[in-house]
Amino acid sequence: MTRPLYFRILSCMLAVMFPVAGFAADASAAMLYSHGTALLNGNSVARSSAIFSGDLVQTSADSVANINATGSSVLVLHESLVQYEGGAVKLEHGGVTISTSKLLATRVGGVTVTPRAGVWTEFEVRDVDGKVEIAARKGDLTISDAKGTTTLAQGQQSTRDESQSQDDSQAQNNKKKKKGGGAVGPTAGASGGVLNSPVAIGIAGGLVIGGTAWALSRGEDPVSPVKP
Repeated sequence: MTRPLYFRILSCMLAVMFPVAGFAADASAAMLYSHGTALLNGNSVARSSAIFSGDLVQTSADSVANINATGSSVLVLHESLVQYEGGAVKLEHGGVTISTSKLLATRVGGVTVTPRAGVWTEFEVRDVDGKVEIAARKGDLTISDAKGTTTLAQGQQSTRDESQSQDDSQAQNNKKKKKGGGAVGPTAGASGGVLNSPVAIGIAGGLVIGGTAWALSRGEDPVSPVKP
């Protein structure tokens, strides 16, 4: 195989591998739009900004904010503090209105609210004085806490005790630790997260490309057989 040919092969592999790694790194990115004075990680947002998993959005009494991601929109109501987590939002206090077709969940303490199906669903979640108020505007919801999982039908509302859910969850975790009788090793899910990370994808791509280049270069200059 001539050098120009395998260089063309390497170029094609680079064109495929590195955009995939970049896409994996930015898969959770979204856009934040501020209406009034809002803060992103403690800094004022003039009009709009990119937002990534782990970022904190805070609104004041005279402001709201929109988080727009692929297939989902989150309206952060006034006087609210929300952490964007890519596939979910964590409500620290205040309220959010969710419109999604991507099963975007909302977590408040030990309570998790998730669309029951991957269809367009609209719901509202508020954290008021330790009480989690949930309203299913369009589509059914699944509500999970320490007491179990229930379904909230479209048009219905429900209230959960945030502090009670957190206390029950902690008690259950303590019981599991006592039964386990030792440190818990890394889980399969955690290992999967590392293997699926952008860094791992980039390393794997580099190894494949490097191995291919070595094999092709060896194929061009074969070792002569040893004479008896």
